[in-house]
Amino acid sequence: MTWIGIDLGGTKVYGVVHHADKIKTDAKRKTPTEGGPDAVVATIAGVIDDLGGIDGIKGVGVGAPGPVDHAAGVVGQAPNLAGGLRDFALGPLLSKALGGLPVYVDNDANVGTLAEHKRGAGKGAVDLLGVWVGTGVGGGLIFDGHLRRGRTGYAGEIGHIVAVPHGRLCGCGHEGHVEAYAGRASMEREARARAAAGRTNRLVELAGEGRMTSSVWAKALEARDPVAVELIDSAVSALGTAVADAVTLLDLDTVVVGGGLTDRFGPTFVGRIEQATRDQMFNQSSPTRVVPASLGDQSGAIGAALMAAESASST
Repeated sequence: MTWIGIDLGGTKVYGVVHHADKIKTDAKRKTPTEGGPDAVVATIAGVIDDLGGIDGIKGVGVGAPGPVDHAAGVVGQAPNLAGGLRDFALGPLLSKALGGLPVYVDNDANVGTLAEHKRGAGKGAVDLLGVWVGTGVGGGLIFDGHLRRGRTGYAGEIGHIVAVPHGRLCGCGHEGHVEAYAGRASMEREARARAAAGRTNRLVELAGEGRMTSSVWAKALEARDPVAVELIDSAVSALGTAVADAVTLLDLDTVVVGGGLTDRFGPTFVGRIEQATRDQMFNQSSPTRVVPASLGDQSGAIGAALMAAESASST
């Protein structure tokens, strides 16, 4: 069977046609920054047109940022989409736009984790945590070989574990969360705040008024900018603390680390997270593996297609 998988991100909408465990074609467009739900649905439909349309397609899976009611296909809150969306009925609206074709929606970190478990670095693992380090920090949990969403859909959300009590303010409004230290948007806010307070840094100089992309971070670190080094060190520490807590609590056999920053910094970054994890683990002899994701930018879209197929078979 042939499925379409869509990775709905804050900057781009990326889609693939997935058939027989292979990608037949892919396409992408920029994510709209205004226009609300209609603009997002139209952009996804445009990507699907770019992929060749829906002839022969069994259904569509979408990985979306934020909490998702998987059964209803509703994105609860997506502040980075089209000016900020709440209770966005993405599944029903996109299905209508596609003439009634089945559409299944899940959290983007969940589908990325599913892809790595089925096709990537976590293949064969029984209990696995996916950690996605990008604009924010997301997580997905495989337990007993199955994706676990939890009763409210928040299972695996490692970005909102407290790593530093009463620490930096997270974008969600709480203090000390992992995302406040390791999410690119939060690190950018901290770098700009330090520059405003007198600690000029290469990050602000390189980015100017634009976004601090992964390449900006890489250049600042290559120049050994003190602020960039401090912020990445804090990110590694926060991620290590949260992963160590998760491994101790759940006795996981594998942790896969991916996302935009991870892809840019490579295995060395993941190796630092693994060491920070082991430094804080209760069971120092644990065989838990902490490994880089292997599917790159395609993980979300592949996982969305796999999620759609699994969801259809269970209904």
